Amino acid sequence: MGGITSPMTALAHADKLAPVKDYLTGLQARIVAGLETLDGGQFLRDEWVRPQGGGGRSCVIENGALFERGGVMFSHVHGHNLPASAAAAHPEIGGRSFEAMGVSLVLHPRNPHVPTVHLNVRFFLAKAVPGKSDSHDIWWFGGGMDLTPFYPVEEDVRHFHATCKAALDPFGPEFHPRYKQWCDEYFFLKHRNEARGIGGIFYDDLNAPGFEASFALTRSVGDAFLPAYQPIVERRRGQAWSERERDFQLYRRGRYVEFNLVFDRGTLFGLQSGGRTESILVSMPPLARWAYDWSPAPDSPEARLYRDFLPARHWV
Repeated sequence: MGGITSPMTALAHADKLAPVKDYLTGLQARIVAGLETLDGGQFLRDEWVRPQGGGGRSCVIENGALFERGGVMFSHVHGHNLPASAAAAHPEIGGRSFEAMGVSLVLHPRNPHVPTVHLNVRFFLAKAVPGKSDSHDIWWFGGGMDLTPFYPVEEDVRHFHATCKAALDPFGPEFHPRYKQWCDEYFFLKHRNEARGIGGIFYDDLNAPGFEASFALTRSVGDAFLPAYQPIVERRRGQAWSERERDFQLYRRGRYVEFNLVFDRGTLFGLQSGGRTESILVSMPPLARWAYDWSPAPDSPEARLYRDFLPARHWV
């Protein structure tokens, strides 16, 4: 069960979509239930239909006791023309009809000591070209999770990375080092020369182990989210915070906005494929700020984030 080779692998039966969709909708429901227990409030459930084909379910909370904004989104979209963001990386699939489904979440807690977090697990299928005997379905899985603390605690960071590693270890020792590095490189703001957060795992184009193993790995990643994040929330949610810490949180949230709008492939795919804009952009923080040429005071808690946590390192 090696690493990724080419993303172009035949999928024998299109009905593989059904178990993937069942898993993803169930994952969304389980995560929302867990987050509602943490917050004490209710997520709004919002069903939507995409005019070009497909739709989804958006579960959103705003102004909760814990989460200032949070979205746990399921989408299943299909169409006859691939968005440029997908076809550009894989010109072999240009002109094909497609199906894409996934669960994506971003949580923005109000307390600056509780980290922002992101998870995505997804499946993509480009269908065989009708009338071409040598054409077949092309598919892959992708996903990952990453943590964006403002005042990180080493115990929390190590726990998050250890949970990510435990989710991947059953599939081979090569997966976690590769997917951790991929995450460090992907969630990096090149124009700032700094990481968005402390990383986690990220992968795409996964099919080399075969459908069942690739699906099992993706399920393991999705199932690891609550065990990775919930203990951190429970440890930090009661910690007192000041306006200074809130101000720094809003400043760092600006980096989150920059990444999502400039680099994030999921955002680009959603917008280019005619997805529901409200659901795509719910990942944005409700409040953020920018400051001209700001830098933290030496040896301050804010400087510690930049010095000790944002540079990529091995945590487990």
